[in-house]
Amino acid sequence: MKIKATSFLLVLGIVAACSKAPEAQHTEGAKTFKLEQVVSDQVIPWGMTWLPNGDMLYTDKAGSLKIVNNGELQDEPVAGLPDVTVQGQGGLLDVAAHPNYADNGWIYLSFASSEGEGQGANTAIVRAKLEGNTLVNHETLYKGTPNTRRGQHFGSRLQFDNDNYLFFSIGDRGNRDVNPQDITKDGGKIYRIHDDGRIPGDNPFVNQEGAKKAVYSYGHRNPQGLTLNPSTGQIWEHEHGPQGGDEVNIIEPGKNYGWPVISYGINYNGTTFAEDTQRDGMEQPIKFWVPSIAPSGLACVTSDVYPDWTGDILSGSLKFGYLVRSDVEGNNIVGQEILFENAGRIRNVEQGPDGYIYLGIEGQGIFRIVPE
Repeated sequence: MKIKATSFLLVLGIVAACSKAPEAQHTEGAKTFKLEQVVSDQVIPWGMTWLPNGDMLYTDKAGSLKIVNNGELQDEPVAGLPDVTVQGQGGLLDVAAHPNYADNGWIYLSFASSEGEGQGANTAIVRAKLEGNTLVNHETLYKGTPNTRRGQHFGSRLQFDNDNYLFFSIGDRGNRDVNPQDITKDGGKIYRIHDDGRIPGDNPFVNQEGAKKAVYSYGHRNPQGLTLNPSTGQIWEHEHGPQGGDEVNIIEPGKNYGWPVISYGINYNGTTFAEDTQRDGMEQPIKFWVPSIAPSGLACVTSDVYPDWTGDILSGSLKFGYLVRSDVEGNNIVGQEILFENAGRIRNVEQGPDGYIYLGIEGQGIFRIVPE
């Protein structure tokens, strides 16, 4: 694996700033929840997944894939990764095991790749198989084009649905006035493909000339949360707004989610840019945050470990360093609760096969939420 690093000092700065221990407990009514550390690792743990044998895999944005076996972090990271370009917000991003991993052995990765047209990088999706401690049989399933030197908004989460379609996100790559509203261009989109990279015949733009056939929805800024509501089969998403206007959306085929024509946010310098907050033909978020919380990582709670949270969604906050529990009724968010204030920059949120919720916290490692 070759890693091209253009933002090493920035990564070190983030890790150093977030290396304090998180708040250990949260009390809700008569119940107390604590954060139990599973892995101590001063990296940016961007994505995590589990294999049928109980092993956890997690990515370090700087370009390594690591294995936790029986609670112990293995000394050597996985070999045989694709060439990862560490560029601003890009690097080695999400990881997901195929829902039928026990039968087919496929592991999926999203990352910043310099392959293809143009200088810089764009988001790529690959799959490979793990033999021992090495990834083999690499297949590139999708590569965003063109490459760009901009460091913003690579996305990129991976999520399988109930039918084993693979959804993934690519942010607008810092080019908000061109990419998100144009379905002939990559960026600012949610995509859907078969698990082998084929384009589903019922994708919404598959018959539209010039369109990117894998696009499922458009008008997004930088989606860093995708999760499946298994009871409804819906894909839920959250994305970063600018200064204000972070959103939670339910993704529907062919829908336009408005960025940057409509937004509840403003420019970082305090000026306005969006034409409005609502417009016909553009979807409204089911939740938006002002001020921004910088959401990353999204999980739908289905576990009996947390019976009072069943059906709710959990979102990490990079900006404020806490976990947000959104109370879901049907397709609406009717309230929210802040958990584990001052935990640190929560990059990823996943429900493990053991039913516990796991958090990847930058500069600290991986924790799980344990009810007491």
